[in-house]
Amino acid sequence: MSPMVDMIFLLLIFFMVTAVFTKDAGLGINRPQAQTAQPLPQDAMILTVSENGEISHANQPYQLKQIPNLVKEQLPDKNGSITIIADKNAPTGLTVQLIDQCRLGGVTDISIAATQDTP
Repeated sequence: MSPMVDMIFLLLIFFMVTAVFTKDAGLGINRPQAQTAQPLPQDAMILTVSENGEISHANQPYQLKQIPNLVKEQLPDKNGSITIIADKNAPTGLTVQLIDQCRLGGVTDISIAATQDTP
C-alpha cells in the first residue's frame, strides 16, 4: 500500500510540474472563431477589448491614449509580441485603433486571438 501511495504522489508532482499554465484575460471575452487559429505565444503581452469597448491589460482598464506608454513600459526592447483578445462583438474600429496605438508604442509583432473552428 505504501509504495502505491508514493507512486501516486510522484505522479501528482510530475503532472503539476509539467502542466502548462496560461494566463488568459480575466474578462468574459467571446472570441471569434477561425479555422487557421494557432496557440498563443506564452511570452506575449495580452490586451483585451470587451464587447462594450473597454480595453484592459492584466485586469486593469486603460484608455486608448495610454497604450503606447504601457507598451513601452512592458516591452522596452521592442522585440516582444502583443496578442489582442477582442470580443467578436467588439467595435472593429476600436480594435484597429488599438493595433495602431501598439505600433506607436514600438511593437510590430501584433496578433489577434481567436478560437479554432473545427470544420
